[in-house]
Amino acid sequence: MTAAASASPVFRAARAEDRPAVEALLTSHALPLAGVPEMFAADPSQFLLAEHEQDIVAVAGVEECCAHALLRSVAVRGDWQRRGLGHELVARAVAQAESRGIAALYLLTMTAEHYFPRFGFTRVARDEVPAEVAATVEFTSACPASAVTMRKTLQGVA
Repeated sequence: MTAAASASPVFRAARAEDRPAVEALLTSHALPLAGVPEMFAADPSQFLLAEHEQDIVAVAGVEECCAHALLRSVAVRGDWQRRGLGHELVARAVAQAESRGIAALYLLTMTAEHYFPRFGFTRVARDEVPAEVAATVEFTSACPASAVTMRKTLQGVA
């Protein structure tokens, strides 16, 4: 059994020095880097990480946009897939957004529209997205218009 198979990662908020590793992981999954440097500059803790022996093995980002947020940049390194890390990071991202009083989380996906409903995300029309979320680089240029748009209304918010 490999170390990756037998050890549990540590979950934590990203720090500024994690940016190169996060960008490398996103690039390896063909996910857009647009907006990532700006998120790190503004508040690196917008990214949640799973780390094993000082290696970033999974990431999820929550880009806050006023009362709403965009779930983005969810990726798990290949040798760590199918161990629940993506599920754990998305669940933590949802909980973090709820704790910060975010009304709803939105996302765009080209490949995972069947994955996110287990967290309560439902497909919505792109024109239903609030203006502040629609103005993010993910919506304006990083993801194609053909990407599926999804929303999760968060608990405790009317």
